[in-house]
Formats: sequence, structure tokens, C-alpha cells
Amino acid sequence: MKSVADAPDSQSNIQDNLPVILTSDLRKSYRTGFFLNQKFTSLKHCSLTVYKGETFGLLGPNGAGKTTLLKLLLGIIHPTSGRGLLLGKPLGDRNIKQRIGYLPENPYLYEYLTGWEFLQLAAGLFGLSKRVQKQKIPQLLDLVGLSQADACKKRMRHYSKGMLQRVGMAQALINDPELIFLDEPMSGLDPVGRYQMREIILHLKATGKTIFFNSHVLSEVEQICDRIAILAKGELICTGSLTELLGTPHTYRVKGQGGDWEVLKQWIPDIGGLADGSWEGKLEGDVYDFIASLRLMGGLLISTELHSLSLEEFFVQKIQGK
Repeated sequence: MKSVADAPDSQSNIQDNLPVILTSDLRKSYRTGFFLNQKFTSLKHCSLTVYKGETFGLLGPNGAGKTTLLKLLLGIIHPTSGRGLLLGKPLGDRNIKQRIGYLPENPYLYEYLTGWEFLQLAAGLFGLSKRVQKQKIPQLLDLVGLSQADACKKRMRHYSKGMLQRVGMAQALINDPELIFLDEPMSGLDPVGRYQMREIILHLKATGKTIFFNSHVLSEVEQICDRIAILAKGELICTGSLTELLGTPHTYRVKGQGGDWEVLKQWIPDIGGLADGSWEGKLEGDVYDFIASLRLMGGLLISTELHSLSLEEFFVQKIQGK
């Protein structure tokens, strides 16, 4: 599999803040019930911008509306109201489909075909010549870490989940798309499979591709994404870079010995004693004022370190708040 180090620095590829995805008050409702007399709204007033060269992560619990938004962007379904642009064209424009790639969460890949035959089929749908296919397919197999022997000889009914995801990724890239949509690309993969998929996405990011993906694996999102959005109950509740949303480290975690326990609890509400007789916890308040107070109490400060929210902590807080 091709290494991320083979590609240029991704940060230099986010070009001039050009919007690749732009939506305004996008909304999708469905009729439900036996007589179709009830209305369910799965997406509400969604306004979102994704820029050229960005890797954008859409997060949310099950049923939040992530797949609905993805299908609207791809033109698979149509919005009830609102509007959007994809690569400068209205949502659903057929000519745009030549310029995008898509890997669904549970792709159906014609299990009676080999991986090579399936990629030939996908290439044919995009009108790629046989000469181009002979060059392109081996390159993509190398990129996704799938051996040519497996791709040529094994029918996909015998593929593992990880192999299916990799050949699915290869078909999403067969047309050299400008914009790539990935729906839960880490779903069902073991740790090695997640690592391999992350390396593929990082390689695409480093080559300047714009990537929009849904995921539940927050640790992967932290390593991959330039910006994220959190969707809950059909509404976008926040959008921004990880630095903008999580902030720079601003809270100190302190460890010390001695002092007045009741006074310490006012500074460190979650203070806890350790086996060696020391204590530690998250400081609330100015660190310099705390150090002065600790000295007056006759305590000893052993260590301080900056501490900020993880993406998981931030995500849970936002969802619970919603």
C-alpha cells in the first residue's frame, strides 16, 4: 500500500477557500404512517460549506440525519426545501457525477465478479478506454493495498470485510474524482483495516482531494479532518476546525501533596487521593493564584500539565446538551 509520506503536504492544497459543497436551509421530510398522514423531518435547515482541498467529517449518533444529508448531496434523493451547490452546480446535476466518487457504508459489489472485473465494470461506466484501464486499475489496487492476484482470481463473495472496503474505495477513485464521499468508511473493520483505510484517506488528502465522510470512529476523525460538523436530530449544532471547537489547552491538571483538603476541593472539584499520599485533579481557576494559595496552606506542587477536551468528550457534551 502506498505510504502517506509519498504525497505532498496537505495543508498547502486547501486552495483559496473555494466552496466545493454549499447548502442553504436544506430540509428533507417524509410522509409516514399507514395513510401517509404523518410527517417526519430527518433534516432541518442545514446550511453547510466545504472548501476545496478540505477533509470534512460529519459526526452524529444513529438517526441524526447523516445519511440523508449525504444522499441529498449526491442527488439520490431531493430536498423538500432549501438549495445547494456541488462543484458549482445545483444538487442533482448529472454532469457532476463524472467528477465525484462515492463509497457507501454497505456497498453491493456483485459477488460473482472478481475485484478486477468489478473495477473494469466501474471504469466502463465512466467511459475509460481499455488502455487507460490497464494503467489505472493496478495503480488503484496498489493504493488500497489489494494484491493483483486476489483481485484477478478471487470472486468477491470470498472477500473479507476489509477487502470489500478496499475494492469499494478503488471503485470510488476509478474516475480520478475531485470530490470523494465516504459513508462510514471504517464501519466493521478491525484495527488493521481501520489503519489501512486511514492511510488511504490521508494519502488522498495529501494529494489535494476534497473528502467528505461520515464516521463514528472519533479517534480517526481527529487524525484526518481539517473541519467537522456535528448533526443531531436533523440539525447542525456546530461546525468548525478541531481547534475552534475544542479550543487550545486552557485547563491545568495538577498533582501535589499536603494542604487543606476542603480548600483544595474549591480549586479542584474532582480532586482524588493517590496511593503514594499525593493528590491530583483538574484545576478550576487561575494557576498562579492556586500556586500562591497552595504555598499558604503549606502544600507542595509536584506537577502541572495543560489539559483540554478530547473530541469524544466534546461530542458527548454536545449530544447530551441537544
